[in-house]
Amino acid sequence: MKKIFLISFLFVSVICFAQDAVKFSSMNHSFGKIKKGTPVSYTFTFTNTGTRPLVVEVATAECGCTTPDYPKQPIAKGAQGKIKVTFNAALSGVFHKTVTVKFANIDTPTTLSIDGEVLLPKT
Repeated sequence: MKKIFLISFLFVSVICFAQDAVKFSSMNHSFGKIKKGTPVSYTFTFTNTGTRPLVVEVATAECGCTTPDYPKQPIAKGAQGKIKVTFNAALSGVFHKTVTVKFANIDTPTTLSIDGEVLLPKT
């Protein structure tokens, strides 16, 4: 019984540690109304709140209209990292796009989102 309790405690501790290893200042951004054909970018900032360097394995967008740029080097304990997300605004209309960020040694990916409305140019 003690063995099962100890294993369960360690498992929960690892999960809690992983979830606390990175903290984003914001996970959503609204661009509001933007002009068609004018790309827009937003930089998401995060802090490594863990006890060891934090590595972004990959950041992927749900479509080709959104491009994430993420650090390729480890982020030191207590340091900040940035993920820049650019939306190309090629089509008019309301949009909601997500970027999935996978960190090394953290099982659950983080989802960042952007939204807004692309307006037709005035004629």
